[in-house]
Amino acid sequence: MAGGFLRLAIGVALSAMLAGGAPSEYDRARELYQRTEYEAAIRLLLPLPGKNAATEHLIGLCYYMQGDPKKAADHFQRAVSQSPSESNYYLWLGRAYGRRAETSSFLTAPGHASKTRQHFEKAVQLDPHNLEAISDLFEYYLQAPGFLGGGLEKAAALANRIRELDPAEYHWAQARLAEERKQFQTAEKEFRSAVDLAPRQAGRLIDLAKFLAKRGRYQESEETFHRAETIAPESPKLLFARASTYVRTSRNIELAKKLLKRYLELPLTPDDPPRRDAEQLLKQAQST
Repeated sequence: MAGGFLRLAIGVALSAMLAGGAPSEYDRARELYQRTEYEAAIRLLLPLPGKNAATEHLIGLCYYMQGDPKKAADHFQRAVSQSPSESNYYLWLGRAYGRRAETSSFLTAPGHASKTRQHFEKAVQLDPHNLEAISDLFEYYLQAPGFLGGGLEKAAALANRIRELDPAEYHWAQARLAEERKQFQTAEKEFRSAVDLAPRQAGRLIDLAKFLAKRGRYQESEETFHRAETIAPESPKLLFARASTYVRTSRNIELAKKLLKRYLELPLTPDDPPRRDAEQLLKQAQST
């Protein structure tokens, strides 16, 4: 009996250590993060003594979601320093530097972009099955110029690794490659193949709908959005995607405003586009 109690006590102590402080505080912070209450989570986590990698990573996530990639990168770097074999920590560190590259001057952007690539590559090296890391690295190769380590050949080679992990994602990657090469018929075929392989994933239909809208095929795009709605009604991602598509193509602006207002009323998660993005898009729509 005493041995069982001892094991239980050790288990509780280990849980506290893994959480970087009292388990209740860390767990509460996780719950706040999932409810997108990032500032409250940060206030709870920052005072914790002896923060471990998981805690530093969670703080970094909160800052990232708040739109502060510099502070996010600082905490992600601390997480990486403590757990240098964790693929996801490098993935998020790369994402933070990617945001910094997007928002910094032309003098500092190339350095941030190079760090983005390096961290994505490290994430993939550490875990060759980390599909999110592979997909983010694929997008980097696709969009970055050669002098920053990008290139379509690199992206095409990486797409073959995606095929082994997720066939639908592989066809999405092939569609993106075709778009960059201005092979729009091939791109549409690949987007539709992704839908066929994952017919219950609303995101695949959203990708197709956005592509059709870019090609000026608005009626088909709208029909595809409606198909996605039957799968995931009131999906925040769908509301945001439709609204952003309307604003980008300068049509259905009043509907876009309604969709964005509805979006901002929903309980969001970190997987949904940030509220600040929806607010900025709403301002853009209101000024149109």
